[in-house]
Amino acid sequence: MDRAEVLLIGGRAGVGKSTVGWEVSDRLRVAEVAHAIVEGDFMGQVHPAPPDDPHRAAIAERNLTAVWANYAALGHRRLVYTNTVSVLAETEGTFRRAMGADVRIVRVLLTATDATAEQRLRGREIGSELQRELAGSARKARLLDERAPADTVRITTDGRTVMDIAAEVLAATGWVTGREERDG
Repeated sequence: MDRAEVLLIGGRAGVGKSTVGWEVSDRLRVAEVAHAIVEGDFMGQVHPAPPDDPHRAAIAERNLTAVWANYAALGHRRLVYTNTVSVLAETEGTFRRAMGADVRIVRVLLTATDATAEQRLRGREIGSELQRELAGSARKARLLDERAPADTVRITTDGRTVMDIAAEVLAATGWVTGREERDG
């Protein structure tokens, strides 16, 4: 396979993007499917933000481009990428510039109710960010619901196991046949 492919796992804070991304990666490893995984939130983590890049999009793209070049040099053609808003149409250019104009993009939006997201955030946010995370999570859930492209696969995470969610996410990619996954 010469064409690069990226699985974008997006969703509000507390929906389980990182956990599901790592479970997808584990299933791909077991099925011996070559891939790389990137936690997109880390690609733009710099403070203060560059004056010419207040939303950190440019530095995140530069970092993704550099990291992907390293993975591609090793022969990788598949990327699992988790980030809240990665599924939005306006991010498509970032992935085309970083991974190649003909990259195949699979968008998966994980969803959860406010109550589920709050429960999960309360379990992980032990510092001063809880209130900001709760407010931001609700705001991003509305934004993603309204603006995710029509080809985005929406997967509810409420009351489901990580393994079940990851299986559904992975099915959207076509990267693993049923036999490979069962045998792994």
